[in-house]
Amino acid sequence: MPSVPNLPDVVLWSIPAFLLLTVLEMVSHRLHPEGPDGPVAGYEAKDAATSISMGLGSLFFDALWKIPIVAVYSAVYALTPLRIPVEWWTLLPMLLAQDFFYYWSHRGHHVIRILWACHVVHHSSRKFNLTTALRQPWTSLTGWPFYLPLILLGMHPAALAFCHSVNLVYQFWIHTERIGRLPGPVEYVFNTPSHHRVHHASQGGYLDRNFGGILIVWDRLFGSFAPEAEPCVYGLTKNIDTYNPLRVATHEYAAIARDLRAARDWREAAGRLFRGPGWQPPVPGPVFGTASTAPGAAPDASRTAETAETAGTAEGAGPTGPGPSVPAAS
Repeated sequence: MPSVPNLPDVVLWSIPAFLLLTVLEMVSHRLHPEGPDGPVAGYEAKDAATSISMGLGSLFFDALWKIPIVAVYSAVYALTPLRIPVEWWTLLPMLLAQDFFYYWSHRGHHVIRILWACHVVHHSSRKFNLTTALRQPWTSLTGWPFYLPLILLGMHPAALAFCHSVNLVYQFWIHTERIGRLPGPVEYVFNTPSHHRVHHASQGGYLDRNFGGILIVWDRLFGSFAPEAEPCVYGLTKNIDTYNPLRVATHEYAAIARDLRAARDWREAAGRLFRGPGWQPPVPGPVFGTASTAPGAAPDASRTAETAETAGTAEGAGPTGPGPSVPAAS
């Protein structure tokens, strides 16, 4: 591979700002428990400690995942004849391109369960504050295929890592309840705290919305945008009730393993892996001529209740991450 472009490590340079802003937000919640639009989720010591632990752990695991990812990206980059020069005037177009593919990676990590098992970590807190931004997965080996088109088009892997880091740093400040709605043009173009609160909310109308990283225009273009209208309830549709970082990191993988063991055939097993987090296999219909199919017979109440109860039983299912793992600190 040609020499690596000399690009700054924006995540490393941003750590002092992360710490300062987090402390300021904690103090502001202590002094003013109410947010700009009413009651807020605020901080909880155990929750914040778990988020920080997940962030520290992700630094270690991401360093491991980068080894095979860098190897694949380097091989693909060496094969493609295309080259995008890494100059000041190409950085903005590359950042826009990375943000576009981030949107699809993020969306994929919500609607495909095996990918959601990685990203669910970031949504597992019932709080929404700057420490939530640090609640990152330990299995972030799932995002790299989404960015292969950029490598094939000639983007240097180091430039992709730089753009991902900028995207990651941008998203830190939008994990807050202390900032209300911003002026209309900003809200229309950029991802803001208001838009990202919706993304982290667990009530039905907000599920699977606002996937953009830096720009929210992707959501407006592809039909996944929802404005903040009602107060957000954060967390999962089925919360995991643990502060254990290991359980937070692996709980959905454990749920998938249980579902695979119980699968009746390969179609159900494939659905458990590749359909949405709340997907359930069709309930077998009643045998013809049984009481439940007799004319005028009432539905089987026990089956109806069971079906309702099992809908969305994937542990932590819904919203149905982060984000991708590329050669950059995250």
